[in-house]
Amino acid sequence: MGSGDDPWWKGATIYQIYPRSFRDSDGDGIGDLPGITAGLDYVASLGVDAIWISPFYTSPMRDFGYDVSDYCDVDRIFGTLADFDALVARAHALGLKVIIDQVYAHTSDLHPWFAESRGSRVNEKADWYVWADPRDDGTPPCNWQSVFGGPAWTWDARRGQYYMHTFLAQQPQLNGHNRDVQDALLAVARFWLDRGVDGFRLDALNHSMHDPLLRDNPPAPDTGRVRTRPCDFQTKLYSQSQPGVIPFIERIRAVCDEYGAIHTVAEVGGDKAEPELKSYTAGSRHLSSAYGFDFLYAPDLTPRLVAEVMAKWPGETGADGEAEGWPSWAFENHDAPRAVSRWSAPDMIERYARMKLALLASLRGNIILYQGEELGLEQDEIPFELLQDPEAIANWPMTLSRDGARTPLPWTADELGGFTTGKPWLPLGAPNRARAVAVQEARPDSLLSHARRVLALRNDQPALRRGDFRLIEAGTELLVFDRVAGAETIRCAYNLSPDPVTFDGARDRHVVLRINGAEDNVLSGYGALWFVPG
Repeated sequence: MGSGDDPWWKGATIYQIYPRSFRDSDGDGIGDLPGITAGLDYVASLGVDAIWISPFYTSPMRDFGYDVSDYCDVDRIFGTLADFDALVARAHALGLKVIIDQVYAHTSDLHPWFAESRGSRVNEKADWYVWADPRDDGTPPCNWQSVFGGPAWTWDARRGQYYMHTFLAQQPQLNGHNRDVQDALLAVARFWLDRGVDGFRLDALNHSMHDPLLRDNPPAPDTGRVRTRPCDFQTKLYSQSQPGVIPFIERIRAVCDEYGAIHTVAEVGGDKAEPELKSYTAGSRHLSSAYGFDFLYAPDLTPRLVAEVMAKWPGETGADGEAEGWPSWAFENHDAPRAVSRWSAPDMIERYARMKLALLASLRGNIILYQGEELGLEQDEIPFELLQDPEAIANWPMTLSRDGARTPLPWTADELGGFTTGKPWLPLGAPNRARAVAVQEARPDSLLSHARRVLALRNDQPALRRGDFRLIEAGTELLVFDRVAGAETIRCAYNLSPDPVTFDGARDRHVVLRINGAEDNVLSGYGALWFVPG
């Protein structure tokens, strides 16, 4: 759907699929690749450009696929390589591109690379992971802390050393500084590119390199936020985000360029995210786009937040002559709570979801819809005894479970949601089953129908898909901005409050989209208008 010299992904809408929870084809209660293939017609009907599939590689599933034990095979719970090939073929037949996760910061402790590395200090892969001697008193070599709680170091008696892990102890850190490690990871990328994938989301990319001197992280300033994990007390100055990531990115880009218009998007979080996102994507030798966290964990969606986030990516050329990268935005994903549960009162979810979908679709950049977002799914409440998320279990009850956003996609309203014929790996809540695909397909005024209309308008209007962003107003409740491409301008006005607001609006203008009963000069609660200004 791109135009001119734009690559296919510029301004694209990407639909994220969490494979465990999309659709189960064999009744074991866990979604799989054939299930995804069976649901691709539905995904294509939304008007999206691509799917992004979270990890499906061979894994012991300690972190549900982000602990990879074989990068070049499919875990048996998800199917086979033949199933993956069939998925890609069907997606391409429907006009959908396929993006998959690549996890380059760590592997599973069951990966053969790690088994060899921990065997001795002198084998071929001895330096493929981050190993270090203890301090004189036997404690870890430095003070780095794990995201999941406790030191980022685990003792291994076989080598008589500690190994580093930013996440679970079962996710040992790869030594991204090692050229042989980079070569092995680039071979993985080629393996999947040869199977027809169209892009990669690079998980936790800024965690792929550490400070070789293993210097202690400094204490983090007290911002007033509640600290629930030891890592919250540190500024991650040395445990991540090292300069060597940039040359590795250039190598990734060079491989992808051999295969044509391959889309690469970096996931980068943390205190230094914005400058890293810029440096990882600027110019022709770096990645296509960056995955921003600005909205994913925001407690509220406000006009000021949108204005500030958009101002960070004005689309300018830097002093070095390199063009600014292209942003990607998501309001929710498999790690972040459902947006309507964070930002909306329970009795306003449908109205809010309509406004929210339109706002996402009018932002400058790529947009990423998380499965079920088009249905208005809310965060499911998972009792402690049914939790699967290792972070939530370890930090209970202070960490919000990621499981609440990972519950199965409801295809029908029955108890199993049409997701499986067995026992689903996580329960489906009744409110979300009432929002099932089949229920909404039967209603022409449903949120699902609204999502299709909004995405169709984004695809049809170059100003919305690729145009500049020009802020008009960002008040307490009212957000107004223009999207501009050449002679075409679309003005987008949103009321981010439940009460009506007046504005100098769309009277005698061509209205492109009207949401929640919005009038030309009065936006109802969570009302919105897209129109052509005079």
